[in-house]
Amino acid sequence: METALGEGSFFSGHMTGFVLYDLDSQRVMYEKNSQIRFTPASVTKLFTLFSSILILNDSTQTLRYVPAGDTLKIWGAGDPSWKYLDLPSPDFQKFLAPYKVIQFSDANMKSTPFGDGWQWDDYAYYYSAERSSLPIYGNLIHVYPGKNNPKVSPSRFQSSVFKTERELKDMERDFHENEFYYNPLTYRGREDYLPFITSPELLMELASDETRKTWIYQPDSLPENHQLWRGNALFPLLKEMMLESDNFLAEQLMMMVSDRLFGELDSERAIEYMIKTYLSDLPDEPIWVDGSGLSRYNLFTPRTMVSLFEKLYRVVPDEMLYELLPTGGVSGTIKTNYQAATPYIFAKTGTMSNNHSLVGLIKTKSGKTYCFSFMNSNYPWKASVIRREMEKVLISVRDNF
Repeated sequence: METALGEGSFFSGHMTGFVLYDLDSQRVMYEKNSQIRFTPASVTKLFTLFSSILILNDSTQTLRYVPAGDTLKIWGAGDPSWKYLDLPSPDFQKFLAPYKVIQFSDANMKSTPFGDGWQWDDYAYYYSAERSSLPIYGNLIHVYPGKNNPKVSPSRFQSSVFKTERELKDMERDFHENEFYYNPLTYRGREDYLPFITSPELLMELASDETRKTWIYQPDSLPENHQLWRGNALFPLLKEMMLESDNFLAEQLMMMVSDRLFGELDSERAIEYMIKTYLSDLPDEPIWVDGSGLSRYNLFTPRTMVSLFEKLYRVVPDEMLYELLPTGGVSGTIKTNYQAATPYIFAKTGTMSNNHSLVGLIKTKSGKTYCFSFMNSNYPWKASVIRREMEKVLISVRDNF
């Protein structure tokens, strides 16, 4: 291992941390720079997964509500699954059926649409959709494939699609407005998803269209005598977040954790609570800022990642855990990496510019299952180069431990 990761190896040219941990004997088999903090990117979602399973159990937090005659007063509780991709959606039609008017408040929303340390120029990409108390369509518009006169949904955005002479290959949103532009001469016409700027007024329009009810915005505080609707199964959201590394789901999951704990949507407060309670015994206190890992402020050590993963390993049944983890050569974000006749890597990836990490389980030819954390920062190459060299190290572990 020292030859593969030590002085003179490929990994000596940038920051690399590695831990190999025997889950049975609870013994570290090898470590290098395990105490150094790295930018984790999406392996942050392991913290979100742990928090969600412990706090939310098996259901989403969808609405807090108070019936008032033919009016239903509601406060969103962070559930991201209403008409989002192919995920199961809460049955709003049935739930709202007895009421004529839906009165919506976002007074319980304390977090901002973007998290601390998110890159401002990610605003135009699907992986940086805004956070909100009651999302619909994942706070995204769907751009359908086709080069001529591109169609979008929800249909109310069709009138906000304009031609431009700027050399754009794909449709792009204006920074300040929900206006979308494409160049007919250079447009590739591929299917895409673009974030829209959220607002209570826009939600009233979209929700009214979707439910055929009258929605009005009335930002009242949440009263004590309210009820809670847990409208959906949690597991499909966890699986989508983990396999596809879905940032939007991760952020909304932490919103729901906050709602469950405090009755308000404040992911920063939920993170602080988790660190002080269930995660107080980690080897190094995590600098944990958001649910998704989009923030450049997150910093975790490899040994903390192993310790967190061991907590997951002890809490989550094996069958469920393996279903949640991307599998090398088979599923998720490592479907095309770590390929083998018998899968041996089951792990969460984390990638952003100059940072790539992998944390999870490795099955060796001796029949053992180890937990590992492999973190890299400050390298100048493409992530594919790092992954190729990481694979050589992990194959060596598989064959020799």
